[in-house]
Amino acid sequence: MDTLQNHNNDEPVLKVNLRPPKMVMRLNRMGAFHQSRLSFMRVLLRRLKTENWSFERPVWRVNDMGVGLATYKACGPNNIYTLVAFSHDLEDDLRSDRVIAEAWDATFTLFDGEVDEEQILRLSTNVPRQEAGRISETELVLSRANKSLRLFSHVKERLASGKQPDQSLIDQVGYLMRTTAVYGAGKFGAADLGCWSERSDFLGSFQPEMLTVWLIRTFSVDLVEHMARIDSPETCVNLDPEIRRQLGVGNATGLGMAPFLINHPTLIHSWVHARETALARVRSVDLADVITLRNFKNLVRRAKLSAKNWIVNDPHQITKIEGLRRDLDALLEKSSELSESTLYPWDILYEWGMTQMSIEGQEALVSLMMEPYGTLVDDLSLTMSADETTLNRIDGQQTTSALKELVCKTYEWADSIDFDTAAARARVWYISEEKLEPRLGERSLEELEDFEQPLSPGYDAMKLIRDLSQSSNYTNVAEFLLSFPEHRHIVRRVQIIASKEYAEIQDNTIAAEMMPIDLLRCKLSFFGATKFDPRSDRWLRINLFQHMPFPNELSKFDPDDMVFPQLID
Repeated sequence: MDTLQNHNNDEPVLKVNLRPPKMVMRLNRMGAFHQSRLSFMRVLLRRLKTENWSFERPVWRVNDMGVGLATYKACGPNNIYTLVAFSHDLEDDLRSDRVIAEAWDATFTLFDGEVDEEQILRLSTNVPRQEAGRISETELVLSRANKSLRLFSHVKERLASGKQPDQSLIDQVGYLMRTTAVYGAGKFGAADLGCWSERSDFLGSFQPEMLTVWLIRTFSVDLVEHMARIDSPETCVNLDPEIRRQLGVGNATGLGMAPFLINHPTLIHSWVHARETALARVRSVDLADVITLRNFKNLVRRAKLSAKNWIVNDPHQITKIEGLRRDLDALLEKSSELSESTLYPWDILYEWGMTQMSIEGQEALVSLMMEPYGTLVDDLSLTMSADETTLNRIDGQQTTSALKELVCKTYEWADSIDFDTAAARARVWYISEEKLEPRLGERSLEELEDFEQPLSPGYDAMKLIRDLSQSSNYTNVAEFLLSFPEHRHIVRRVQIIASKEYAEIQDNTIAAEMMPIDLLRCKLSFFGATKFDPRSDRWLRINLFQHMPFPNELSKFDPDDMVFPQLID
């Protein structure tokens, strides 16, 4: 039996330290994070299965052109939620993944409760308009999606002819629809976080959003099968369940998401701290039994299949994937050396990986090692939230010497960056006036400094230290800020994150070599995304819920055993 010492039946006693932030919170490592048992979609499906949720499709009013309405009802032990889906006839030249689009193949809302005809009428005049519509507190999430035309058309044609789709095309794309936005937590008039955050249904981060995306996946399959029946009712077939589970939901994400990790330091700390605690717990396991070791090796084999099917065009990501494939081959061989008598086997494996694997492979190993230890790590998902509604007043009574000491400690990593060089301050974060979306400009090419957003904490901290060092006549923070009000935001930030070691990205976020997609991938890994597919250094596509059960299968399968493709005997 796997063992880990406990003290007074409280938290497990850790035999290893958590990894230091100076290692974990670097962009090249954050941009190599993988999904794990703590990812939000995994937390959702685990809860839905444990609590025996039921699902049905009360309404299907989609015509022969694929236009219309469908509703999907999710019934939990305490509440009912309804995905209201609108399917549209979208001209090809209007189809765009950009957030600025004004028309989509489908639009959605997650409604709090059951919908009646009056509500459907109201939603039908507002949800398809998305931001331009009027959304109320009965709507928890607002979303939209476009078809992957190539795969959607292929699947429809093959099903209509009585055949299953081509496996190679399934592998290349992996979804019938991809969302271009999933809005919740009060955005655009939807229900504020306070309306539902205390419900047991949604404990954790981004749970209503994950439920929405999972149900959108079902709608995408229902729609393609419906269109196949319309095309050829005599010969059509439904998707084979094994193939159907290979279809997730795509997502196209750009710069609009990137500043999230900088703007929510408390939340990010809770996410990363939970992940690092989970890793430390697994590394502290003293012995592993034969079954666990065998299952882990099979898991590595399944991860190899997933890496084989991870197909991208980006040269940098191709290099990372090729390295990952070699890493997994070596990991399988190394894991064969472990036995039930090996003391601290996972720590041995981890330490080996840190010297023998690429960063991409190292972070894949971190996630893989958690998989056999749900009883040890799953409880940490309840710590992955943060109350960011509290007004954090600046402590004006703090002495300037204490503040300087705190800043120097927190931002020690930034002291080695020469911000006087053009390369160190090459980029400017700003908000587009036209689209109200974050953008990243070139400082030397565009006159943007008057519009610059405070998204470079390291640079701001160094400026604060400079002025603190030159202003010894001020005794406390209040006096100092009266003369230097431009430092208010960074002073508040320093005081907020003082005890949160994983709150800050320890890299220069305005450097010439900074890769915004590292920010995107880090956040999306916590959502549970796979198949990261960079389309530039500023946007990418991903897959969510691939291989996972559908609502009608949840009682038959363990979602935690379906992250990777199944081995074929």
